[in-house]
Amino acid sequence: MTIAAAFWPRKFPRLPASSPRLFDVEHGTQVRADCHWQDDPRMHPTLVVLHGLEGSSDSRYMLGCAEKATVAGFNVVRLNQRNCGGTEHLTPTLYHSGRSGDLRAVVLELIERDRLPEILFAGYSMGGNLVLKMAGEFGDAAPKELRGIVAVAPCFDLAACADALGEARNFVYNLHFVRRLKIRMRRKARMFSGLYSLDGLDLIGSVRDFDEMITARFCGFTGADDYYARSSAMHLLDAIRVPTLILTAQDDPFVPFSTFEREAIRENPHIRMVAPLHGGHCGFISQESGEERFWSEARVVEFCKEHSAQ
Repeated sequence: MTIAAAFWPRKFPRLPASSPRLFDVEHGTQVRADCHWQDDPRMHPTLVVLHGLEGSSDSRYMLGCAEKATVAGFNVVRLNQRNCGGTEHLTPTLYHSGRSGDLRAVVLELIERDRLPEILFAGYSMGGNLVLKMAGEFGDAAPKELRGIVAVAPCFDLAACADALGEARNFVYNLHFVRRLKIRMRRKARMFSGLYSLDGLDLIGSVRDFDEMITARFCGFTGADDYYARSSAMHLLDAIRVPTLILTAQDDPFVPFSTFEREAIRENPHIRMVAPLHGGHCGFISQESGEERFWSEARVVEFCKEHSAQ
């Protein structure tokens, strides 16, 4: 399902045209979003959707989720992580799984500048870790406008996911991510001449290697293990105080299901987990046609409707 979902031919005829939006997330850094606004945005709930590793606002699951949500009456913000979706020029920095502060800046701007009364987040894979981390960091201080969080196949134990990706059975996925990460890094180094050294880049053969040699080196970590420990949302699950839905498949090839078997999920009354036997990584292709074909997208919108007053 992981591969099938990535190549499934899809069109999104009900998704209205988007307008670009830049958010200032820290000094010298902006992230870009593609926004679909209802006629009177403040009269509608808003869903912010975040992609995974080497995805963008144009990833198919992002477009599919956005289409379903706009039809259901939501404003939708398809958010790019920094550097993604052709936005390398908007920051001299790199993106990584710990930059939950970017999401915090986005939600606060939507509340304070746009005065939107209801905001929900849905994150996929790496994005799932980020939305959970943001919610945990807010803790009891979460703004009242933040109504809910959905994490689809969240990589909230980064070390376990990196190790699973490195297994021989996952060589196709590992190769895909490493190739894309190297291409982006070479592009970034050309754009910001002298800021990044590419020494050793050609020798990198796994996501863990990339995080050891690139992410940790240029993002202030002592190594991959330090990066994974400080950026994994698993340490903050018990602090989440907003309604949260975790969707994961028990056959996800590189997000081990064992990582979800923890007390912080079972005992937190704000977290609900749904884990079908099959679904792959962010695939969840149903036998049903129509709205239910891409099952997780339908569940995201269903949950958001459930936790919206409008």
